[in-house]
Amino acid sequence: MKILTQKFNTKHNTAPFSQIKLEDYQPAFDENIAKARAEIDAITNNPEAPTFENTIEALDYSGENLDRLSSIFFNLNSAETCDEMQKIAQDVSPLLTAFSNDIALNEDLFKRVKAVYEQKEKLNLSPEQATLLDKKFKSFSRNGALLSEDKKILLREIDTVLAKLKLTFGENVLAETNSYKLHISNEDAIKGLPEGAKEMARSLAKSDELDGWMFTLDFPSYLPFITYVENRELRKEIAIAAGRKAFQGNDYDNQENVKNIVALRHDRAKLLGYKSHSHFVLEERMAQTPEKVQSFLNDLLEKAKPAAEKEFAELTAFAKELDGIDKLEKWDGAYYSEKLKQKLFNLDDEILKPYFKLENVLNGAFTIAEKLFGITFKEVFDIDKYHENVQTFEVLDFENQLAAIFYADFFPRKGKRNGAWMTSFKPQYIKNDINERPHVSIVCNFTPPTETKPSLLTFNEVTTLFHEFGHALHGMLANTTYPSLSGTSVYWDFVELPSQVMENWCYEPEALALFAKHYETGEIIPQQYVEKIKESASFLEGMATMRQLSFGLLDMAYHGKSQSIENVKAFEKNAMGNTVLYPDVEENCMSVSFSHIFQGGYSSGYYSYKWAEVLDADAFAYFQENGIFNKEIATKFKENILSKGGTELPMELYKRFRGQEPKPEALLKRAGLI
Repeated sequence: MKILTQKFNTKHNTAPFSQIKLEDYQPAFDENIAKARAEIDAITNNPEAPTFENTIEALDYSGENLDRLSSIFFNLNSAETCDEMQKIAQDVSPLLTAFSNDIALNEDLFKRVKAVYEQKEKLNLSPEQATLLDKKFKSFSRNGALLSEDKKILLREIDTVLAKLKLTFGENVLAETNSYKLHISNEDAIKGLPEGAKEMARSLAKSDELDGWMFTLDFPSYLPFITYVENRELRKEIAIAAGRKAFQGNDYDNQENVKNIVALRHDRAKLLGYKSHSHFVLEERMAQTPEKVQSFLNDLLEKAKPAAEKEFAELTAFAKELDGIDKLEKWDGAYYSEKLKQKLFNLDDEILKPYFKLENVLNGAFTIAEKLFGITFKEVFDIDKYHENVQTFEVLDFENQLAAIFYADFFPRKGKRNGAWMTSFKPQYIKNDINERPHVSIVCNFTPPTETKPSLLTFNEVTTLFHEFGHALHGMLANTTYPSLSGTSVYWDFVELPSQVMENWCYEPEALALFAKHYETGEIIPQQYVEKIKESASFLEGMATMRQLSFGLLDMAYHGKSQSIENVKAFEKNAMGNTVLYPDVEENCMSVSFSHIFQGGYSSGYYSYKWAEVLDADAFAYFQENGIFNKEIATKFKENILSKGGTELPMELYKRFRGQEPKPEALLKRAGLI
């Protein structure tokens, strides 16, 4: 336990994963919470008059041990969990919620913060200090510091219940994902499936001591199946299984959890004086109001809908012509999209995959970061890791000084949730003149290597790697004084800019030449493939945009106004009604596994993917005008966006980089919608 309650005696102060035992966590949380409480008490009871340094700064630097422990524990609970760990999460989450509530509702501490806040005009603060002061004041006012005592108690109760509900929601989705297995013993049944996917399915079956082929709802298994398998009935079976996760009336059903989370979020917002959860959330976003988000989504919907309906009609006609399909269903979408894509562009993931060996793609991302931002990546083998598949790197700046530690965790396994994400084990900040460097991680679920082939990525997996790597750069190149303003600690609708802008390099011949090399021959990807990748980038973009907008509209429907939800499925159908292309599947419901908004931090924030696309298209247009490796533009991006974290208002940072506010034209043009 001691190991988790003090500074780590490791290289670069990295997490000592192999020395941590599950039974260490609970006592370590108890001790670190007690230490953090003592630090808060010292700030609160300081006999000296409140100043920026002894109150605001001291608060931001407090609880360092607890923050590191929480990062380690909850990151592993997503990437390397087990039943026992999930049980610990259920036990410690209420303790952490209670602790943060104790700070937020500490009247004497708030008085000190308020005293500094009220004299801010006279304090001659830097922009970063002014932002920190504003955030600290709001962290109290937005968390109930101005409430009466009885309402404070109610707020604590709501927060404790919400913390547990969100955890349970995620555990149910993971349990349902893990419980489904489709075992096939007849090879004819999976006709059309590429060899690599077959080989992976064979090793999955083997790991369960079965002959034949095994398929699960993990994306690297599910996606090739739904995209390539000719057997329509089997596609239907696995698609319905994916769509009914946590919607089966069993112990893992999330319908009541959805209703309760939504209701409690609204109760909390009302208690704090806001009209709805969305009004509360968006006060701290670039978009600022639900009305602005709604009009942003509807405006895009108006532009995308005609294109989406035209594309859907073309896809339907194609399926009819090819296989006599009268009605296109959800389990047909990926299959016929892929077939149509092959027909139009003669471009197939299977043709491209040999050019996207994982190691080469990762090195390509590293080379691009070096060309743009002057950093280099060196794989090291003396840093502890939490699973043998994790790779560890030292990131060095142009002076050969340590800029960051980078962890990469690429393959699916039991105990790792689906999807891809970037996270951090230690933030960057400056204290006592020491610039503490960050420890950043990306976690993905890519196609693993097989007995005969290395890990070969689909083009979608390539863009996913670059996306998460963009988030990682935001963390690794951080250069701020205060931990709470560092790296990706920015407004939620700004956080996707660095990640989404990095995806653009995947479509550029100059960038692809650096890493898209055939894994056997070393041949650089042929120019005609590059042209087809670019041409096909906006293939069915109208339909893809409609899908994203449907999620954003559903999120806003849940959180934009208080209401009682009788039936989750009916509510979802109504909210997404204006974006529907495929017939509804009665057994399926998306909300109950919509982890982004019910477990993650995207409630009232799903629109931010599209919002950030406007920013990223506009930003990349600036690179294109001046050269995609233009050092001057890259330096402006690094100094005004990547290194600045949340130290100033995002629009101010963006305008400093770009010289103007972003315009949506670049996105609409890129998407082929104008």
